[in-house]
Amino acid sequence: MARPDGSRQRVAAVRLPVADAVPLLSRARRDPHAHPAAAFWGAAVVVALQLVARGRVRPAVTEGDFDAWRLGPFDTADTRRVHDLAAAMPAHARAVPLPGRDPLELPEAEPLLRAFLDAIADTMPRGAAAVHAAGGPAFAAVAPQRVPHLRGWADQGVRVSLRLEGLESFRAVVQVHSLADPTSVLDAARLWAGPDRRAQADAMVGVRRAARAWPPLERLLDLPVPDEVALLDSDVEHLLREGAVRLAAVGVDVHWPKDLVRDLSAKVVLGGETGDRPSFFGPDRLTSVNWQLALGDDPLTPEELDQLAEAHRPVVRLRDRWTLVDPELARKARERDLKPVAAIDALGAALTGVTEIDGEQVAVATTGWLADLRAKLDLLDTEPVEQPARLRATLRDYQVRGLRWLDRMTSLGLGGCLADDMGLGKTITLIALHLLRAHGPGGPTLVVCPASLLGNWQREIERFAPGTPVRRYHGAGREVAHEGFVLTTYGTMRLDAGRLADVEWGLVVADEAQHVKNPSSDTAKALRRIPAQARVALTGTPVENTLTELWAVLDWTTPGLLGTLPAFKARWAKPIEADHDHAAAARFAALIRPFLLRRRKSDPGIAPELPPKTETDQPVALTREQAALYEAVVRELMAEVADADGMARRGKIVKLLTALKQVCNHPAQYLKEGEPTLAGRSGKLELLDELVDTILAEGGAVLVFTQYVAMARLIAKHLAARGVGSQLLHGGTPVPAREEMVRRFQAGEDPVFLLSLKAAGTGLNLTRADHVVHYDRWWNPAVEDQATDRAYRIGQTRPVQVHRLIAEGTIEDRIAEMLRAKRGLADAVLSRGEAAFTELTDDELANLVELRGGA
Repeated sequence: MARPDGSRQRVAAVRLPVADAVPLLSRARRDPHAHPAAAFWGAAVVVALQLVARGRVRPAVTEGDFDAWRLGPFDTADTRRVHDLAAAMPAHARAVPLPGRDPLELPEAEPLLRAFLDAIADTMPRGAAAVHAAGGPAFAAVAPQRVPHLRGWADQGVRVSLRLEGLESFRAVVQVHSLADPTSVLDAARLWAGPDRRAQADAMVGVRRAARAWPPLERLLDLPVPDEVALLDSDVEHLLREGAVRLAAVGVDVHWPKDLVRDLSAKVVLGGETGDRPSFFGPDRLTSVNWQLALGDDPLTPEELDQLAEAHRPVVRLRDRWTLVDPELARKARERDLKPVAAIDALGAALTGVTEIDGEQVAVATTGWLADLRAKLDLLDTEPVEQPARLRATLRDYQVRGLRWLDRMTSLGLGGCLADDMGLGKTITLIALHLLRAHGPGGPTLVVCPASLLGNWQREIERFAPGTPVRRYHGAGREVAHEGFVLTTYGTMRLDAGRLADVEWGLVVADEAQHVKNPSSDTAKALRRIPAQARVALTGTPVENTLTELWAVLDWTTPGLLGTLPAFKARWAKPIEADHDHAAAARFAALIRPFLLRRRKSDPGIAPELPPKTETDQPVALTREQAALYEAVVRELMAEVADADGMARRGKIVKLLTALKQVCNHPAQYLKEGEPTLAGRSGKLELLDELVDTILAEGGAVLVFTQYVAMARLIAKHLAARGVGSQLLHGGTPVPAREEMVRRFQAGEDPVFLLSLKAAGTGLNLTRADHVVHYDRWWNPAVEDQATDRAYRIGQTRPVQVHRLIAEGTIEDRIAEMLRAKRGLADAVLSRGEAAFTELTDDELANLVELRGGA
């Protein structure tokens, strides 16, 4: 072997027969430790075996006059596949010494690959008794045979196809194509009338291959000349259903008569010709389903459908032309009235354009009330709407569009999810919707929200809709009001769902609707018990981790739209999340588009007045103490993981990840020290000190988010020792205390606000801050973005800087890389956060948590 400097080096090599190498290479393609060259040739083995299995082999004669099998003929897809594989060939796979060639010059990839594929093709059919292309042992014996007399025949080669003739009765005529000249085609009868015995033998191989793929052709094998065979109507029906596909798989094309119409199609018609739209969509509201058959774009008349239904042959005379009829289409003409479906299912099919009938995806057309509703949904964003005169504010253009969308959806009896980014004014849009609906059927509006948002909702209603009754249904002595707004928390709603269900609500609003993303939770079940004329969900993150969360929200706003949860997972979640099926994702987007309105701050024209936002990953080095603790935790807990399995193993992994993140935060947090010394022991805390000093010197304010209340308390103690004023908000902070904290911070009384990520990541307006620090990383970037939006929202006038603290060389480094990649994924395709790491192998987990250089 030649080195890059031109010198030579001897390497050991093993010479194997192709038959022995095939299983070894096939296993190498899946072996993560295999050499890249072995893995490549393993992939080539699979391609060769698939081509052989499809009958893509032909006889040939080598330059030394030996019989050989070669791959071919190739169709366009085969040629492209071999070309793409050759383009992916690594340099190591081409390290082949060739006579007269510079040792450092690599041979061309495709000829090398073709030769390897042919070698496999020559090995596989050897000894197969069914293959005797030219009589005797040639092309069948295990050992190569000298056949100089067959060179001309083998070099030419032919393939066969079928031409169907007749309409009153069918016959299949065998056609023979030259491989050397694809334009040369003649009927088998003419070939057998001539002297070319070699071409006749080659054609006979093709006929045998076709007969194995489609049994009705076996009658050709009993004829002295395999030129044509009469077909029964049942043969033609079988050819339509599956025979043509099986013949194509072995390289035999089927040519139908040119004057035979093959443009008959079927689709499902939903909605019925007449009838009013159901006022509410539920399983008890049914709509008709019918098959509609058409020639081209013209539907068949009832009389033509009857004619088709009564036909007993695969061809029928329609509109003065013979039409080829698939047996399935004839069955649909006979059984044109199908079982009615729920109206909400019909709407879903209308939106996606397809529905499933007996396991088959079928195109959909709409009529009657469903066609009318479909048209209205298409025009949701075009019909004008004026903001209510009682609204004491001027809505932005995108807020007017949101109001128009909500008004149309709720007036149609359909719910929706307003999923605008945090800070874009979902609250004021809902207040405007309530004022619009007050002129119609009306009814009170129930708002269910986190406890921290009760005060914000009440202030916004009193500010923008003065005179509108608003009452908190929370705390002791609570009474339900029957007008205006009623505000309650998720916890209170869960306790009093029965009492709230007795009220005739005009509108029920679930704010921060991700709180009910778990459909099996008591909170989600309680919310579903409360009836309303319309339901609206508000959330900045309709999907945090999986599409199941979106199902939970939309199945509440518009019950039945996405089907049952098991059906949803099978039809949508698995194809989109696991299989990355782009066609399924497109259909799903079409289905939910009318029911979910999503705008981002970064969208053109949405919030041009917002100042710039800068996001920075701030790497910090571990202290000696942190590094020693980190390595000790990895050794100890990885040993526990290795000794566990099942749920116990998953629990050990979560314990490991949590411990490592706490070590990265501060040793005192991990060690649970009572009266710790904090300074000088954590790289993160030292960087936070530097950031806080700079921010305060510039007259700024900062939000510091951590997922650990214990760490927030340590930071608060540390800042107090340094004379820096701060306040801490977490899940246990009472509602009045939260509201007072927000007031103090917004008034500039405390420049540092420490916040628990989950408790304070939504609903708060903290535009006094121009800096946000994420002290530790959450597993989902959407949650971090929500937290950042406490400061970066409408009302913010200064540039916002976001600092994410990351311990170098640790698991946080690797998680940061994953989160950056995750932000680039389509919104519908998300991973499962921390739960995904519990499925890693021991080796993968060790690689994830290993402390690397630089720490």
